[in-house]
Amino acid sequence: MRFSRIILAAAACGAIAVLAGQGAGAAEVESPPRLKWSFAGPFGRFDEAQLQRGFKVYREVCSTCHGLGLLSFRNLADPEGPGYSPQQAAAVAAEYQFKEINDRGREIQRPGRPADSFPPPFANEQIARLSNNGTLPPDFSVIAKARTYERGFPWFVLDMFTQYQEQGVDYLVALMKGYEEPPKDFTLPQGSSYNKFFPAHSIGMPPPLADGRVEYTDGSPETLDQYAKDVAAFLMWAAEPHLEARKRIGFQVMVFLIVFAGLLYFTKKKVWRAVATGGHA
Repeated sequence: MRFSRIILAAAACGAIAVLAGQGAGAAEVESPPRLKWSFAGPFGRFDEAQLQRGFKVYREVCSTCHGLGLLSFRNLADPEGPGYSPQQAAAVAAEYQFKEINDRGREIQRPGRPADSFPPPFANEQIARLSNNGTLPPDFSVIAKARTYERGFPWFVLDMFTQYQEQGVDYLVALMKGYEEPPKDFTLPQGSSYNKFFPAHSIGMPPPLADGRVEYTDGSPETLDQYAKDVAAFLMWAAEPHLEARKRIGFQVMVFLIVFAGLLYFTKKKVWRAVATGGHA
């Protein structure tokens, strides 16, 4: 009994040490603020207008360095997406040029087709590094799901009940807005920028957005804050284009399980009623 108590005490001390370590690590980098999104929660849906604005920001700003290789042009016309028609998606694809080998074995240039994936901004990784001070810009296909941050205890426990899954887009918005002058005691490597939300604070990407950089036609504010939210929402859709269908199916499954559990309960009550009353089945 005494030995088991010692084990439990050691385990508790270890858990406290881990949580303390997580808290200390989180204190080094400021946590991004939690934002409100139309697609948050079990019944969230993407905002078509916001996705279209975010796609515009991506094309005019982000696509010069970051690819979107896992997304095809035809996906722009998918249900529950940006809301483009198949003709509009085809028109976007036709603005790009692709290399192809014709029937005579010669390399030709052809306009893009809806089935084509978004082309990379650089011909190869070496050129990409040479064009960006030695750093390789990541592909943006799943960046909204790949990037996150530690919420720490007890928040990660509460997230299981609140279904908070937007750490990635919250981080992306904070990152794009987190550029500032480095502290006096901070040594910034040459060719880097200081970002208070980036790990180690030294990031190879210069500030990508600024007020008035992208022109909106729907009257939305042309501000850094709006740009960051719009492109983050678009990247969330690119990373999980079937998010709405997943939530809808999940809700249907939960309803089915609740009804099924109720049927099992009343079946059990009926089957064991005779036993409970001391009678015979």
